Amino acid sequence: MIRDARLPYLVTGMMILATAMCLLAMGRVMICPCGYIDLWGAVGSAEANMQLADWYTPSHLLHGLLFYAGLWAVLPRLSVGWRLVLATALECAWELLENTDAVIGYYRANTVSGEYIGDSVVNSLSDIAVMLLGFGLARVLPVWASIALLVGFEVLTAFLIRDGLALNILMFVWPLEAVLEWQQAG
Repeated sequence: MIRDARLPYLVTGMMILATAMCLLAMGRVMICPCGYIDLWGAVGSAEANMQLADWYTPSHLLHGLLFYAGLWAVLPRLSVGWRLVLATALECAWELLENTDAVIGYYRANTVSGEYIGDSVVNSLSDIAVMLLGFGLARVLPVWASIALLVGFEVLTAFLIRDGLALNILMFVWPLEAVLEWQQAG
């Protein structure tokens, strides 16, 4: 058995590469059809999920914080490297699922994301990188700081775009007309 401490990081990198290849095979575009890569995709625009970052980028940072905490609680004896592999597997799986026609259609029909057309591969890779950042932050920050980040980003995105990780999960799992109406009023 290979006991090299670098192996989990190699596996993580290979999963990310495989995810990019799968997204391309699924027909996702590499970059925005507009023809350029920019830092930010504005909500409600055709570029919303096509650029490096968007208003949903903070939710991927929160994924990293939550994955770190959850895996630490469930698998405390597993090395941080292998917990990172599991967190990356979860994030990559989400990026693949999120970009299926079924999920895109579901978001369009049941959430405030009525114009959602899926992510570019660049955006998905950026989302994964931001999850890795959140995972790394959770590893070094005190618990109170991770909780403050979680609450802060949820409040910020709820205030600015009437959405966020918690609302996104709620509306994906159990769409509520009252919440949708509130989101659309913004």
